[in-house]
Amino acid sequence: MADALISMSLPERTALAAVPLPKSVSLNTQQEIKSAVHHELLKRMDLEKLAFIQENRAARLQLLGLIQQLIGEQGVPLSAVERDRLAKEVMDEVFGLGPLEPLLQDPTVSDILVNTSDTVYVERRGMLEKTNVVFKDDTHLMHIIDKIVSAVGRRIDESSPMVDARLKDGSRVNIIIPPLAVDGPILSIRRFGSIPLNADDLVRNRALTPQMLETLKGAVRARLNIVVSGGTGAGKTTLLNVLSSFISERERIVTIEDSAELQLKQDHVVRLECRPPNVEGRGAIRQRELVINALRMRPDRIVLGEVRGEEALDMLQAMNTGHDGSITTIHANNPREAISRIETMAMMGNIALPEKAIRQQIAAAVHVIVQVSRMSDGARRITHVSEITGTSGEVISMQDIFLFEKQGLGANGKVRGRFAATGIIPKFAEKLKASGIPLPLNLLDHSLEV
Repeated sequence: MADALISMSLPERTALAAVPLPKSVSLNTQQEIKSAVHHELLKRMDLEKLAFIQENRAARLQLLGLIQQLIGEQGVPLSAVERDRLAKEVMDEVFGLGPLEPLLQDPTVSDILVNTSDTVYVERRGMLEKTNVVFKDDTHLMHIIDKIVSAVGRRIDESSPMVDARLKDGSRVNIIIPPLAVDGPILSIRRFGSIPLNADDLVRNRALTPQMLETLKGAVRARLNIVVSGGTGAGKTTLLNVLSSFISERERIVTIEDSAELQLKQDHVVRLECRPPNVEGRGAIRQRELVINALRMRPDRIVLGEVRGEEALDMLQAMNTGHDGSITTIHANNPREAISRIETMAMMGNIALPEKAIRQQIAAAVHVIVQVSRMSDGARRITHVSEITGTSGEVISMQDIFLFEKQGLGANGKVRGRFAATGIIPKFAEKLKASGIPLPLNLLDHSLEV
């Protein structure tokens, strides 16, 4: 039985974790058994050998056998299903993140949201749902949190009650504990698939049309500066990954992120990541310093994971001084708000520039804004592809090239709508033509119902 449990495929292990235990053993009794077995196991094991055991299949089999033996020593009558389930959960406590491990192994889960020790939600296909996953108590949850933060060389306590970090697989983790969190420790994990979505996946999922994709591909290859705008969880990073995949292998790419999430496939990629302050509140390296430093690294392209502060001005200047073809994301509800936010953030740099000068910088630097939104049914769609055409007095001029028009709800709450080209020939069509990427006029004359 132990050998069968270890040799299970990932879907089988996830399915086993999702099967509720028979009611012959109460939840409290299960937690008590796991806790007792875990403590006894730590007494008998050499902790220095844990890493070896985790990588060695034979050693894991022996450990699983020991765990099942310890479960039997508890003197509680258990069925074979209960015993195997508890043995797996103890293994997850030793090597993984305890009750969260089955969720981390489930490829359909994109977000794991631990609100309290007994309330855990996940997001699947854009929709939130409650799980039956629970922790023994807040102390158990804090043990898992300590495991996460210690693995990335961080600490969390009352003097430093917030941590933003990432797991080995690139998933982003945010933790906040009392006294800031009123009801107990809160853990949020934003997961990224081991195989990121590609351009064909976006077309297949109706996130955009083939014509929109061809236009954006041409814009990237012609070295236009692109800003991807959207709300939290709208798919900005996924779209940024797709757009970055159109960059030539012959170019040197420097990526700058607050927490590394991008998964670029090119060979010549240099990845930079911000550093938070240490325990004494010193040593922080912000995105602005990394943007300034990146300019000295001979980049062909700068990809800024998300512009969120005073680095906006340095990014605009980089776009205007020979580092064209840069791509970034920003939180905003529509392209016009994205422009307003860039303007506001550029003014955060404590540089006495008049608003008109900043608007001129934006109009000269940014060529295309791509707005991506999450619909009420969980689907992600590109709702605007807009071009900045310059300034008109005190206002930055903009025109829409493609739009998604929401038309209502269909069966099962699915959002109905229509992708449509506005028919406007973008000013950047000339730049594409000069780069050897002519823009066929039929790309700008189509619509698609979804």
